[in-house]
Order: sequence, then C-alpha cells, then structure tokens
Amino acid sequence: MQIKISSKHLPLTEALETYASKKIEKFTRYFNRVQQVEVVIDKAKTGYTVEIITDVEHHESFVATSTHEDLYACLDLGINRSIRQLTDHKSRLRDNKHHTPIGGLET
Repeated sequence: MQIKISSKHLPLTEALETYASKKIEKFTRYFNRVQQVEVVIDKAKTGYTVEIITDVEHHESFVATSTHEDLYACLDLGINRSIRQLTDHKSRLRDNKHHTPIGGLET
C-alpha cells in the first residue's frame, strides 16, 4: 500500500506526516485490497480541510473529506470516514454472495 501525503497553504511537518501515516497504515485491517491512499491537507480561512482518497482494487476510489478548526481532529474525522467507507464496502461484498431475493426463496 502506497501512502502519499501533501499539503496546501501550510508546511508539512514531520510530526504531522508520521501521525497521518501511522493512522492510515491501519486501513488494511478493515479492507485488505487497498492499493494507495492519498491525503491532501489544506489550510482554509476558518480551519483545516482534509481530503482522503483511497484507491481500492476492482472499485472506484473512495473520497472522504472533513473540515475542522483543529488539524489533528480534522485528520481523525477524515480517517474515521474512510474506515467507515471501507467497512461498508467490505460488508456489501460479503453480503452479495449469499443474497436472497426480497420476495423470499425462488422456486
């Protein structure tokens, strides 16, 4: 899994980069087909905006955005949204294998 972290309108510090990469490395616990994760951190007028683009095998990329006044809280919100997207996708994949029709069993 590749991790790309970039920032706009603020310097990317080593502490911020290690914090984000440490959290993102846990994505494979929730879905093991993650190929690449791109994090874009932006400084806005009222706070920060984080956009996390997760590239998954055999599916379009998942995009999670979050805004908050605190940078680390903004990162946590975006990461939690990405994890939610991955777990929902995984459950959809597993549920479709044994899905029965709404009307009941077919005869």
